[in-house]
Amino acid sequence: MKRQQGLTIISWIVVIAFLGFQGVLALNVIPVYINDASVKSMMSNLETDTAVRGKDARKLGEMIIKRLKINNIYSIKKDNITIQKTKLGYHVTIDYEPRGTLVGNLDYIVTFHHEAEIPH
Repeated sequence: MKRQQGLTIISWIVVIAFLGFQGVLALNVIPVYINDASVKSMMSNLETDTAVRGKDARKLGEMIIKRLKINNIYSIKKDNITIQKTKLGYHVTIDYEPRGTLVGNLDYIVTFHHEAEIPH
């Protein structure tokens, strides 16, 4: 009797379909996380940037939107940004949910939350 070695054709088709789905998933979701890395970097730079100190809340919001557009991030709107005055300066919060289509009617929603403290 001969022993079977390796995968059958059906097994190869299942493995290839699984890897294909993983590839489609990665191609659609990885750009969302790359954009979030830009937002996270921008928020951490706000805390040490001297150009934003002394600005009022409206001007600060405009500067944040401008920096997001420079980084080609258009999914974050003014409604996603909250600026609260504190004793030491401003507390800036960005909450947003990028959404997109994976395959057919299968969608994804990713939730992000970033905060920064901007001194006077």
